[in-house]
Amino acid sequence: MSSMLNSGGDAYWPKKVRSIATKRKGRGKQFNEAAMKDIQKGVQQWQKQVLGPWIDKSGESRKDFQTASGIPLNPSYTPEDIADQSYPELSFPGVYPYTRGVYPSMYRGRLWTMRMFSGFGAPEDTNKRLKLLLAHGETGLSIAFDMPTLYGYDADHEKAHGEVGRCGVNVSSLRDMEVVFRGIPLDKVSTSMTINAPAAVLTCMYAAVARKTGVAPTALKGTVQADMLKEYIAQKEWAYPPEAHLRIVRDMMVYCTKNMPQWNYVSISGYHIREAGSSATQELAFTLADGFGYIELGLEAGLKVDDFAPRLSFFFNSTMDFFEEIAKFRAARRIWATVLREKYGVKNPRSLLMRFHTQTSGASLTWQQPYNNIVRTAIEALAAVIGGTQSLHTNSFDEAWALPTEKAVQVALRTQQIIAEETGVTSVIDPLGGSYYVEWLTEQLEEEAYRYFDKIDSAGGLLKAIKSGYLQREIAENSYRLSKRAENGLDGVVGVNKYTAKEDAPIDTLKIDFKAQKKQIERLRRVRSERDSGKVRLHLDKLRKAYEKPDANAIYPMMDAVMSYASLGEIMDVGREIFGGWKEPLLI
Repeated sequence: MSSMLNSGGDAYWPKKVRSIATKRKGRGKQFNEAAMKDIQKGVQQWQKQVLGPWIDKSGESRKDFQTASGIPLNPSYTPEDIADQSYPELSFPGVYPYTRGVYPSMYRGRLWTMRMFSGFGAPEDTNKRLKLLLAHGETGLSIAFDMPTLYGYDADHEKAHGEVGRCGVNVSSLRDMEVVFRGIPLDKVSTSMTINAPAAVLTCMYAAVARKTGVAPTALKGTVQADMLKEYIAQKEWAYPPEAHLRIVRDMMVYCTKNMPQWNYVSISGYHIREAGSSATQELAFTLADGFGYIELGLEAGLKVDDFAPRLSFFFNSTMDFFEEIAKFRAARRIWATVLREKYGVKNPRSLLMRFHTQTSGASLTWQQPYNNIVRTAIEALAAVIGGTQSLHTNSFDEAWALPTEKAVQVALRTQQIIAEETGVTSVIDPLGGSYYVEWLTEQLEEEAYRYFDKIDSAGGLLKAIKSGYLQREIAENSYRLSKRAENGLDGVVGVNKYTAKEDAPIDTLKIDFKAQKKQIERLRRVRSERDSGKVRLHLDKLRKAYEKPDANAIYPMMDAVMSYASLGEIMDVGREIFGGWKEPLLI
């Protein structure tokens, strides 16, 4: 694997850390020196004559004020806090380094894609839900898969028992995928699939459904997550060792670049890193480090960075620290564009654009007083919109209890629509741009992210940092810090450690019974009895031989296996046979 993935010693990162730290101590051209001296004097007078006496008399609500990431906060911010900035660095929307947005007109030209995460039960159940959401105004599909599918097991596998259709839709063969998208025009919708270890197989299935319905793979638009680096850091859903999964991601990058040019074949996900307990700083840094790793992977495969970088997209969390989330999104765009231009020599402006999907935080949802979650989701969604997201999923208020009901999903979708139609936030691009606090916080997160990039490199590179458990330990320590703050009442959670109340009976929830499992096993048996078993064996053997050759592209025989109705588990088992499994290091 490449130098970024495998070894440290890159001089770019420590040099960049030093340059940013030096710059932040300097003076920009946005404010003249005389005005800055007046501001400094005014701040000192206010603190001494107004703020200090007021606090002495009235006190403050807590001893320390900080962001959710633990960044200490001043009581107020002034131009002095961003004195290093010059306006060209703040830039304009659609102009490098894209701090203020990737497109010149942003939502004045086109709203973000409203993409609700959907999937449960058997394929028929999910097909019905997708059509319902499209009828209610959803503008993009987002598919959730159940645990057996996420790990690459068929519905009749012993490990799948009791889990089929529980947390997403079950897909065991191409036949299931055909049912999921029955009656949905794949040339007119954009589809996102949240799947990682079997991502290449599901991508082949999606392309196969398109072919069978007369839609060329070149016309397909959407995203498959396929972010295996994130799996080892946070979500823990892998099938093979890291090097094997990265090889398959490499093959998919090459295949899709040539055959599915509108398909985003890796959605680099900070969402699950954040859900695992990371801070916003860690989410920002680890997600972008993964992104640079995929840049290295594409270069290693012989692709030109300007040919494949535009097809990389990102997926972020939006949680309850409103201003920190907005600053995180702004910093992410700036870092991505800067590093790709400075370190990787990117020339094509489209390659510099960080386009990202956002999902409101699942970890912030509480089972206590679940209707409070509607408010939480609205605040998180608003932060994502002000932060400039390209697409958005809003969680449903009942998801701390179970998969969402149709009523709850409708409320979540309406939350986005109300933000779009009634708040006026779409009228001005980057409306908090120029805020002393937001600009300072954007710089702070940017600097801390670069410091993490340097630490990762010093740990031997990204892959070694993952295999040693360094990144996982960083997340675990932050998660513990947040838990202790909540337990001690330093961070209030309404309905949990503040404003608690005796509650009525639980809300109505979506029930998934064993009918889905029975239906899926019966369909899989029919597929196996009706298919040409000789063709299945032939194509699986070709896939096996491709896996044995490090330079072969495994997606071509994988596509043939999918088209012959080889099951998901049969295809994944070929990899298990060749590559084996993997266990992460102890983190204690």
